[in-house]
Amino acid sequence: MTVAIVTGASSGLGTRFATVLAEQGTTVVAAGRRRDRLDALAARVTGIVPVTCDVTVAADRERLIETSLALTGRLDVLVNNAGAGEAKPAIEETVSGFEHALSVNLTATFSLCTLAAVPMLAQGSGSIVNVASILGQVASAPVPQAAYGAAKGGVISLTRHLAAEWAAGNVRVNAIAPGWFPSELTEEMFADESSMRWIQRNTPMRRPGREHELDGVLLLLAGDGGSFITGQTIAVDGGWTAR
Repeated sequence: MTVAIVTGASSGLGTRFATVLAEQGTTVVAAGRRRDRLDALAARVTGIVPVTCDVTVAADRERLIETSLALTGRLDVLVNNAGAGEAKPAIEETVSGFEHALSVNLTATFSLCTLAAVPMLAQGSGSIVNVASILGQVASAPVPQAAYGAAKGGVISLTRHLAAEWAAGNVRVNAIAPGWFPSELTEEMFADESSMRWIQRNTPMRRPGREHELDGVLLLLAGDGGSFITGQTIAVDGGWTAR
């Protein structure tokens, strides 16, 4: 039995990632802060194991790994999807706000990667998929998101470093950089007609992404189809970063 962890699974892309993996026969430990949503997901989808977890809390991260290992003694896939972001001009951003963005998006990702790598290296295999963002690759302007962009840029760099460090142990580390997709982070933009026109105008494919359009890259990186891919960040953005 293959076991995967998906963080931020109580909404949006995380719910989709957990569902897609479970539908492939994977036992998915779905982690998030909102237990009611996780329980509802488990009721709808076979193979979901809900675990309440705040990724900024060290004890929660450790318990998440322990709970996953208790299922079969293995951990095959980790999807670091939990994230947070806020549009705010940099000169108005506080240091504590910047640190929070790093804590959720980058520090928690680093911690869970290292915790997961211990059993993965011991068993001689594993795949870690970090969810970054195109805003870690290019500036978000005119949307002011320096803290979020810096954190996601850190995720991309961290992915390369960990991949190189653990490659000899057959533990792969890659990242997905979504473009503009519907999620809790983008719901205000998607509800605003002018913002949608801006996305459509500046995306070469002239539209935002659709939920299912991340399924393929997730399954590639998490499964055997991507067995010789490591250290890569794959943008799924309708051409945004190719401009």
